[in-house]
Amino acid sequence: MSDALAAVADTALEATVVGSFSRIGFAARRALFHWGAEPAGDGRGRIALLTGATGGLGLATAHLLAARGVELWIVGRDEERTNAARRAVVARTPDAQVTAAVADLAKLDDVRQLAADVRASVPHLDVVIHNAGALTHELTHTVDGLELTAQVHVVAPFRLTSELLPLLRASRDARVVTVSSGGMYAHRLDVRALASPPQPFNGVTAYANAKRAQVVLNERWSTRPATAGITFHAMHPGWVNTPGIRAALPRFHALMRPLLRTPSQGADTIAWLATSPAASEPNGGFWLDRRPRAIAPLPGTRTSDVAAEILWQWCAERAGVSADVGALR
Repeated sequence: MSDALAAVADTALEATVVGSFSRIGFAARRALFHWGAEPAGDGRGRIALLTGATGGLGLATAHLLAARGVELWIVGRDEERTNAARRAVVARTPDAQVTAAVADLAKLDDVRQLAADVRASVPHLDVVIHNAGALTHELTHTVDGLELTAQVHVVAPFRLTSELLPLLRASRDARVVTVSSGGMYAHRLDVRALASPPQPFNGVTAYANAKRAQVVLNERWSTRPATAGITFHAMHPGWVNTPGIRAALPRFHALMRPLLRTPSQGADTIAWLATSPAASEPNGGFWLDRRPRAIAPLPGTRTSDVAAEILWQWCAERAGVSADVGALR
């Protein structure tokens, strides 16, 4: 099949949603675009930091990156589980270089300490993958006074990226990859709801709003003068069979289980964006299955420049970062 016909088939598949987000979409695109013929990205000499690495998508991503020769810092909030994840990666890839770091993104002090530890340990950082997530059904505030979903998905990654910019600038091919969700497609950014969730609290709505915020911020990061030379990608992995989905969305999981992707299938594009020479553009883009996708395909979901800048300023204030991302307060 020609590239043009493959692109038409891909567009038709995307319109089905279920076919696109499920394992059907992964298998179809793998065949349509001949992924098997593409050499795996060589990660030797590259250093990556991966949050949310103790299970599901995160652990699957760690396995894929280790197999490509990437030196890993895997981050989890629980010491026992994070060390177990490190052992699992090394057991599968014995020559892997893996450092286990414990940090809870619901605590900005932990984020600061994590960044300080990384800066003191490595000369450069080639990849940062923001994968840690949370979907709760009860309104929960962190020790920093923020709603949990907004902090873990939005504010903490903003702080971590800001703290690690010097190391990213020291790389010749630095990339920041944010794992978002297709759930953001139907949701328009609401900065006010990030700051003060409406009552009664709806955890799924808060999650979708945070995921939309991630994608908007990804675009903003890619245009900042201070990040010149760093590539920013956001992506969604499709519908993946993970412990988080089983716990947070049990009905959805029970209904869609036969069609859900494996964690390795969901992690494929994350690892590809982190290592493939073909994934250096477009900067600020949003990806599914190794192809850039529209950010706001549904009416009423586009984010204005004004709203995006309000979000940026809000994140900077809550994260304790200069809005110019030049220096930390």
